[in-house]
Amino acid sequence: MTESTASPTTRPLLEIAAGSLGSALAAQVGGADRIELCANLAEGGTTPSYGTLAVARDRVRIPLYAIVRPRAGDFCYDAADVDVMRRDVETCVALGYDGVVIGALDVDGDVDEAVCRVLINAASTLGVTFHRAFDVVRDRQAALEAIITLGCERVLTSGGAATALAGAEQIAATVRHAGTRIRVMVGAGITPGNIGDVARRSNAHEFHASARSLHASPSRRRDHRLPGLDADRQETDAGVVRAMVEALARAQGFDGAS
Repeated sequence: MTESTASPTTRPLLEIAAGSLGSALAAQVGGADRIELCANLAEGGTTPSYGTLAVARDRVRIPLYAIVRPRAGDFCYDAADVDVMRRDVETCVALGYDGVVIGALDVDGDVDEAVCRVLINAASTLGVTFHRAFDVVRDRQAALEAIITLGCERVLTSGGAATALAGAEQIAATVRHAGTRIRVMVGAGITPGNIGDVARRSNAHEFHASARSLHASPSRRRDHRLPGLDADRQETDAGVVRAMVEALARAQGFDGAS
């Protein structure tokens, strides 16, 4: 399942973390290379509903991955959690997804290889990304070796920092350690204004962002006594995606974005 990482002459890729069907479609319009479909982005992303998974697969034409995470919080999963995740992976296989995004740790902060193998086996030929559980591991180099051994094609990281820009030096070290064995994708706090700097400092070739802006509610009925129930919301913005694609292309020395 592992593929060679991008070479320095390969066009950089932008993956959008889309928290809804509308966000996924906006990412596609904006020129994203790949979508990670999620629910509950404010909590780090959880598995989308079956309906969202199914309709997104019907309507999205670029590579589409789904995060498989049964709940917010830590990445230590019991047998019931694993059963839920395995069935969600099987759903993604049945729907024709291009890949899934997984991650599991044991109580000591090491990669839980047994749990990951269950999910990877369920994924069959789908691509597998190891998500930002990597950023809370006890030993990044040992964890990276375990993820490579599992056969994941990429790992998502902020360098263990709150933002990718703050963690850029650690990301660069992970890129060097990974070599051509696995792709290192950079995420957390990436914007059109900083993606070029992150790209230059990290030496990575895949980038992950939500590219959101405020989406005004059309409802004329508002009740401000109930915060969150009548509010506008954040959605992926095609214009922000396009600006990010163009900034990334400029930073990497390409003439334009595709």
